[in-house]
Amino acid sequence: MLKYILCFILTSSSLQAEDMADSKKELAALLEKHQSKVIYLDFWASWCLPCRKSFPWMNQIQQKYQDNNFTVISVNLDQDRKLADEFLSKNENDFPVVFDPNGELAKEFKLKGMPSSFIFDKSGQIVRSHVGFFNDKTVSYEKELTSLIFKNEY
Repeated sequence: MLKYILCFILTSSSLQAEDMADSKKELAALLEKHQSKVIYLDFWASWCLPCRKSFPWMNQIQQKYQDNNFTVISVNLDQDRKLADEFLSKNENDFPVVFDPNGELAKEFKLKGMPSSFIFDKSGQIVRSHVGFFNDKTVSYEKELTSLIFKNEY
């Protein structure tokens, strides 16, 4: 499944501007690099309050499970890179950030709101997705992740 997603991302007809191509290639490379891991892919923007609130939690789960075949990858959708860089300079992030100022990746993933997250299992299939971030659901989010991270491990 991951191969199909990578193929879709890389061969999309919208690869016209260099920055669009770069964001697609960068995400494809990260997905391929972490293909045997559970991946939490998060789309965010600096102007999105729920997105901003999700950062501490994403850092927490990245630090907690990074040694257990898990990683967070985020995609920033700010049109002005300076806004994203300013936010990142004030907020810790221990995971890669792909910049997608033209929203091409957002279109590929058919985002319905912000933030949007997609959970890939170890075989590269998208098995869950979420729109929005709610602090009172973080225990539930983490249970979803750990059920995949520790699946078939004894």
